[in-house]
Amino acid sequence: QFGNVSGELLVDIGSGPTLHQVMSGCEVFNKVLLTDFLEVNRQELRSWLQDEGGCSLDWTPFLQHVCKLEGRQPSAWTEKAAKLRQVIMDIVPIDVNHPQPLALDVLPSAGADCLVSSYCLESVSPDLAAFTRALGHIGRLLWPGGHLLLIGTLGMSYYIGGPGLKIPTIPVNEAQVCASLKESGYTLIRLEVYTWPQDMKLFDDASGVCKLNISLHFLGPVNVFSEGE
Repeated sequence: QFGNVSGELLVDIGSGPTLHQVMSGCEVFNKVLLTDFLEVNRQELRSWLQDEGGCSLDWTPFLQHVCKLEGRQPSAWTEKAAKLRQVIMDIVPIDVNHPQPLALDVLPSAGADCLVSSYCLESVSPDLAAFTRALGHIGRLLWPGGHLLLIGTLGMSYYIGGPGLKIPTIPVNEAQVCASLKESGYTLIRLEVYTWPQDMKLFDDASGVCKLNISLHFLGPVNVFSEGE
């Protein structure tokens, strides 16, 4: 997932209640910061981190699968789980629609080496302009030259949040995502687009998923905001 990107600090933008997006990151980053807007999601992550049996989700099959993808035996999942718990430094609130997404004292002054965000920005942005602004907001969390690994859906206008509940999302296409990245000051390194098989379209109307490796090349130190912003 992270290719040759590594460093000291990885920040997961909009973790939700999930961990799969950082299971490989714990092998190449010394610290991992999990973030989410909702306290209920942050509490679910804390339950897993504390390892006291309060977590409602069983991540064992995911850990085993990631170990297999990394070329190890699935039985190594216990070691990976222990390492992930060791490197997670905190679980904190975030608001990507705010110019200052994280509290000022959360990150070191140099910023993060890498951000990963999976299926977040298109789900929490009311329109394309807000999606673009959110990309700029989270970019301020990176040190100049840091990386963003962005994973999201293309052409999805909703996903199913429960029986009879459709949660709207922004149905962005590949060209719009690339234009928003450019406008927000990113340099695109690699873009991969996958098309969903028809039998996988169970919970949304997405046409596919995109995976982008992005370099942020010009922004200054983290948490530098102008007056009144």
